[in-house]
Amino acid sequence: MDQAARRPLADEVYERLQDLLGSESFPRDSRLPAELDLARRFAVSRPVLRQALARLREEGHVVSRKGSGSYVRAPTRPAAPGFGPLHSIPDMRGFLEFRCSLESEVAAHAARRADPAAVAAIRQALLRLEEDPAALEADVAFHHAIARATGNRFFLTTLEAFREQMISGIRLTRELAGRPEGDRRPEIAREHARIAEAIAAADEQAARQAMADHLHGGIRRLFGA
Repeated sequence: MDQAARRPLADEVYERLQDLLGSESFPRDSRLPAELDLARRFAVSRPVLRQALARLREEGHVVSRKGSGSYVRAPTRPAAPGFGPLHSIPDMRGFLEFRCSLESEVAAHAARRADPAAVAAIRQALLRLEEDPAALEADVAFHHAIARATGNRFFLTTLEAFREQMISGIRLTRELAGRPEGDRRPEIAREHARIAEAIAAADEQAARQAMADHLHGGIRRLFGA
């Protein structure tokens, strides 16, 4: 069996939790849900969840308070240096164009590697996004899963550095795009699915094109043809 296929489940839960700490879902100083609730949320056993939480505690991202539970100690990532907030519509367009250039290559690298465990993580992220297409964090987690699938930490670190800008961009696109959000969701869902399928098929060119089509689609939905 491929070693990647035996990747510990606790590592996957750790990464999924890490994506949420410091976000709107689990803001700084907030109390984490009970272990049983978290285990159900991630569809794992409590021992697996405890391994992931123990690692987060060791790294200082989560702190236990006796008799009270576990709390988010601080965001798991540094603030985004050099990017700053998106101040204007031209700024937004520039950001989306930047994402298109970067993430198209990220998708191609993920397809080149086609790691089975990473592909499974992308599919799980896609499933969560399909279950709740309005969730901003689920959208971000899908793109982060693709960056993680490259096996290159610099790609993931770069995406993490503009997490807040990505969330702002998604929110603004949904608010300002011409068509009602419900009308756009099937189109966006198809775009996400094509990206995941191309990476799973180890098709670099198709993955690069699918990601470019998705992000150019965001530009089109926001700014028109």
